[in-house]
Amino acid sequence: MTVIQPICEISDNADQPGGHPVGRKVRDKIMSNQQKVVVITGASQGIGEALVKAYRDRDFRVVATSRSIQQGADPDILAVAGDIADPATADRVVKEALAKFGRIDTLVNNAGIFTAKPFTEFTAEDFAANIGTNVAGFFHISQRAAAEMLKQGSGHIVSITASVTDHAMSNVPAVLASLTKGGINSATKGLAIEYASRGIRVNAVSPGVIKTPMHAPETHEFLAALHPVGRMGEIRDIVDAVLYLETASFVTGEILHVDGGQSAGH
Repeated sequence: MTVIQPICEISDNADQPGGHPVGRKVRDKIMSNQQKVVVITGASQGIGEALVKAYRDRDFRVVATSRSIQQGADPDILAVAGDIADPATADRVVKEALAKFGRIDTLVNNAGIFTAKPFTEFTAEDFAANIGTNVAGFFHISQRAAAEMLKQGSGHIVSITASVTDHAMSNVPAVLASLTKGGINSATKGLAIEYASRGIRVNAVSPGVIKTPMHAPETHEFLAALHPVGRMGEIRDIVDAVLYLETASFVTGEILHVDGGQSAGH
């Protein structure tokens, strides 16, 4: 009687001399499908770029999206260019992520706009840009990613918001940030409760002012003074917070302030 060994068993010795090449392919595919995948928006610079590197260092595959992003040499980073405010971009990001990597485990909503000016000076263009990127961008990609996470019974959504939404400052009028980023904070708690029993955690990181290229050096002294600790935050501070939430399996619905004490008071 001839016994046909299952391919899954052949794969156990696929790397040994004489190992079966079909078994090796099956084993590699299984291992590939088990590797976690993160989608990061606003991924081409600053915090987003640092998050891409940090997740790759933890052996995640990464789907990186922004308007200007370009595909690099790393086969485990998929670049998808597009405007996150456009629902077609969200469709394409999720479709291409599934086609290449087969799953989505984490979504980091990092793309955002912060416009500070007196309330009556905001223009229609300011309003459209902030609503488009901060609200529509969050909504479309989160909805599509959540649908895939529900299918697999697990996932994590984390959004980058802004501490000023909880602690307004008279010398930094930023009502559009409060309206949009504050809305994401509320949505974070709502989604966390909606999905708490379905394996999906939803959190936010709420930064103070972070030292990125968008802040000219001559503004640093003023911006540092906005924080009780007397300095601006570093990109690493936000990355560390996101990575903490990534592994904090008992944390959901959290708005994690990384703001040098700004939200506590002055």
